[in-house]
Amino acid sequence: MAQVEFQNVVKSYGAFEAVKSVSFTVEDGEFVALVGPSGCGKTTTLNLVAGLLDLTSGDIKVSGKTISDLDPKDRDIAMVFQNYALYPNKTVQQNLAFPLKMRKVPKRDIGAKVAEAARLLEITHLLDRYPRELSGGQQQRVALGRALVRDPQVFLMDEPLSNLDAKLRVQMRSELKRFHQDLSATIIYVTHDQLEAMTMADKMAVMSGGVLQQYDAPERIFEEPANTFVAGFVGSPSMNLLPATAVERDGAVYATGDGWELVLAPRNAASARASSGPGIILGARHSSLGLHDTETPGCIQARVFTVEPTGDITFVHVDVGDSTFVISVDPERRIAADQTVWIEFDQNKLHVFDAQTEKRIAPG
Repeated sequence: MAQVEFQNVVKSYGAFEAVKSVSFTVEDGEFVALVGPSGCGKTTTLNLVAGLLDLTSGDIKVSGKTISDLDPKDRDIAMVFQNYALYPNKTVQQNLAFPLKMRKVPKRDIGAKVAEAARLLEITHLLDRYPRELSGGQQQRVALGRALVRDPQVFLMDEPLSNLDAKLRVQMRSELKRFHQDLSATIIYVTHDQLEAMTMADKMAVMSGGVLQQYDAPERIFEEPANTFVAGFVGSPSMNLLPATAVERDGAVYATGDGWELVLAPRNAASARASSGPGIILGARHSSLGLHDTETPGCIQARVFTVEPTGDITFVHVDVGDSTFVISVDPERRIAADQTVWIEFDQNKLHVFDAQTEKRIAPG
């Protein structure tokens, strides 16, 4: 397998930059997910690696070798598409063998490679079937197998699970993760589903507007988002964000808003003081917030908008000024719409962002 380096990669269409000076490195054997909303540049970035699009500027290297000027067929890269792209008039065996025939691999070697790929993906019993006779998950495995037989340096996957139903997506996530573990393959995987990325990837590249917002391990991105975009995108439900003004009074720092104020713990007060101006944004995950039915010191007042039971957990949506918070509570707790409640913050898990730059200010 191989290391993939993106060096100041730019892709422009006239004056519009779809990818803006993106730089990061996928290490040998890593599973990296490119994640972000539609139009963020993630699929464009993948297509630049595959050679389906030409670079405007910058460089892409595989194992230290520049591939930007190579034809797609010479890049030793295999791509799995969203729609599987199987040949309907060929059996599974013929679909798996086709890329090897195009490379004029000897017939005896083709049979061995197809058999091994089928064994690894547990589709040996499907070899004589046609794509129309397969389920969505089985077609996905065949598409993976067709990439696998080529023994490429890098696997590229463009939202390969998006056409599957929810239950099958969960199953295929675990199978893809096992596929990666068994092969120690270098995989670059595009998805708009941040949960998919967090459960499978070694690292996530979070993109927005063609810009790489953060590149790190999923747990680091979840716990230490670089900015409000990442905080609001990663996590389900996403992080609650509350605009506020930092006011210093009697040696303490208060976050104040429309009819509420919260005294900040020393670590968060230090972050607020480091902001470029008085405007800050408080960030809190649903699990780091508590709800009280009566007025409680250190809490801020809110009104319940709606209650969303999910079975093992209940999400309570509450209005704080012009903002809406989502808070998780025990499913047996009874809370009603329009009820007045008080929100308690775990300040050890509270994030402070600069309202002007929207960047997270590290504690201390």
